[in-house]
Amino acid sequence: MSIIELLASIALVVSLFFPLTKNSNSKASSKSNPNLPKPYPLIGSSVAIYANRNRVIQWTSDLIQNSPTATIVLHRFLDDSRVHTGNPANVQHILKTQFHNYGKGSKFRRILFDFLGNGIFNIDGDSWKFQRQVSSHEFNTKSLRKFVETLVDTELSQRLIPILSSAAANNTVLDLQDILQRFAFDNICNIAFGYDPAYLLPDLPEAEFAKTFDDAAKLSSERLNSVFPYLWKVKRVLNIGSEKRLKEASSQLREFAKNIIKEKKQELRKKSSLESVDLLSRFLSSGHSDEDFVTDIVISFTLAGRDTTSAALTWYFWLLSQNQEVEKEVLREIKEKSESPVYEEVKDMIYTHASLCESMRLYPPVPIDSKVAKHDDVLPDGTVVKKGMRVSYDPYAMGRLEVLWGSDWEKFKPERWLESAADGATKNGKWSFVGRDPYTYPVFQAGPRICLGKDMAFLQMKRVVAGILRRFKVVPVAEDGFEPEFVAYLTGKMKGGFPVRFEERAEGKNSLDCQHL
Repeated sequence: MSIIELLASIALVVSLFFPLTKNSNSKASSKSNPNLPKPYPLIGSSVAIYANRNRVIQWTSDLIQNSPTATIVLHRFLDDSRVHTGNPANVQHILKTQFHNYGKGSKFRRILFDFLGNGIFNIDGDSWKFQRQVSSHEFNTKSLRKFVETLVDTELSQRLIPILSSAAANNTVLDLQDILQRFAFDNICNIAFGYDPAYLLPDLPEAEFAKTFDDAAKLSSERLNSVFPYLWKVKRVLNIGSEKRLKEASSQLREFAKNIIKEKKQELRKKSSLESVDLLSRFLSSGHSDEDFVTDIVISFTLAGRDTTSAALTWYFWLLSQNQEVEKEVLREIKEKSESPVYEEVKDMIYTHASLCESMRLYPPVPIDSKVAKHDDVLPDGTVVKKGMRVSYDPYAMGRLEVLWGSDWEKFKPERWLESAADGATKNGKWSFVGRDPYTYPVFQAGPRICLGKDMAFLQMKRVVAGILRRFKVVPVAEDGFEPEFVAYLTGKMKGGFPVRFEERAEGKNSLDCQHL
């Protein structure tokens, strides 16, 4: 008997002897959204949740789309009720208005602790404030300019472009998702730790750390979404299965991080000042010498810098390949800006910026984010939240809501972020960018925890887009009509990678991107 059949049998037997306890959320949800799965005593909607475990982000998105309030409550095993919302008023309430009431919570922290420890993405309170305050120094204009003009441009011109050029010449198929992860990993290690792992080399060296990192993120995500949370705890005590693998992966990651820290400490002892400093140096020089604490920071920033931008760019290049008119407009802008200095070029790429926003609307790097209520509350749409409940806002679902984006929400349309400037009054003479408020478009979070690296991410992505498209056309290796699958771990991925070929553009064949070398 399968687990689904077993759960269904238990639900049927239990429902005969115990009346279903319905709270206000159960009644309201069932009336307003008949598409919600029926909750049973003790097990809630675990049967339906388990049945959709391999497409949970798409399933919850469908449920949110069909809800009049864009909010649903899913009842899980032993009355573990969770709120999922795509309602901007609720998102603002959670991330700003009642920020003090919605944090990571002890239960959430325990689930991700083996992977993220007490890093910035897994904590609240004073430790979070301290990590954010120290980190903020790395995101000023001077640092961003240095990041783009030195680190990103060097990695692009000396590593990425030559690899793609070789692939184009030999008609070689490359996994663009893997290439972009290597690129992003080299960049984040350089900017945050002053360390070059050199994963983006012509022979594409075995990236053991990257594989281990992926495993740890995937296994931690499975913990987070487990239908039966007690099961992973039992496996952890017994040190078997997925929990044994997570323990081994986390141990290897921490060993990698500690080696970086050890080398950085030795380097700092030789320095007389901190005039040119990376993020790790700032933390080590701030009086916090606890190795575990600093290790957590290294792992957290690796997650932020490697997985988010590479995920965003992977889906971006897929969408461009399916929308030739958008690609033409991006290329037009790239050529128009090609004579500008690097920083000004990427900063002023209005249409490309809009197309990246549009891509992340459909495929957000972090498709869902969760908080835990410290006290009882009521969301603006009337949803009752009890103390200890997990409340999630779903950027993936929000990008698919007709009420927010119109009846053409399925269309990849950068123009929805732009205003025409026929009078030439805008900076580039054609387009003016019109952003959405961060509660309608919470791709970078919002409120006090809004992403510190937002500007850095956009600058890096625009530089990569300009560098690649100026030289190459990206051609997916897939049959017509093929649709890649979006899989949601802690960050969104393209299932199975993104195999592509690169075709050298005639006009860029001899440029070698030399204007930026």
